[in-house]
Amino acid sequence: MQLPRSQGHILHSLKTRGPQSVRILSRQLEMTTMGVRHHLADLNEIGFVQQLPAERQHRGRPVSLWKLTEKGHAWFPNSGADLARELIQVADLCWGGDGVERMVEERTGRVEQRYRAAMRGPDDDLQQKVEHLVNLRSADGYMAEVRLLPDGWLLVQNHCPIQACAENCPHFCKSEQRMFQDLLGAGAMVEQTDHLLAGDRRCAWRIRRVSAEVEKAA
Repeated sequence: MQLPRSQGHILHSLKTRGPQSVRILSRQLEMTTMGVRHHLADLNEIGFVQQLPAERQHRGRPVSLWKLTEKGHAWFPNSGADLARELIQVADLCWGGDGVERMVEERTGRVEQRYRAAMRGPDDDLQQKVEHLVNLRSADGYMAEVRLLPDGWLLVQNHCPIQACAENCPHFCKSEQRMFQDLLGAGAMVEQTDHLLAGDRRCAWRIRRVSAEVEKAA
């Protein structure tokens, strides 16, 4: 569905940043608050966004936030969703659960091989590896970004182009985390903090350095 550019920017901001107020959207997108309200009203009318109950702040008036609906999330590219679901079901029927998992591992292995070739660099430069991984995931449609934490990094995927597959075969998610760990190496610890299929608005992983002593023991 084709939308005006400003409405697309609003959806993208809500997708990547989560629920936001009119004022915050106005600042981020350099639009007037009246313009943002107008676009939100149009998006609400077609079912792409919804307004959350106003939350009381420490100071001032309660603030209402806006968030994407399921239909709003579905506006982002998710090509072949129905076909993906059908193929997973057919594979399960033909080969059983073990066969489907082997298929997922084969697919993940190919992705990992492609990523590894693009991530060549110093083995001890974990930050560079994380940055390369984020760029590769974004190029594959995951709307990925990295945020610096006091003890490492937060790898965020704001969109999942294979969500339809993962909903029918959770092994996609397990295989994905294993791939991250293998690519970042024994010097990193990868721990998932947010999971789209568990009801979170995104998937995210905390990445921390492993001390030399722990790495050697492993």
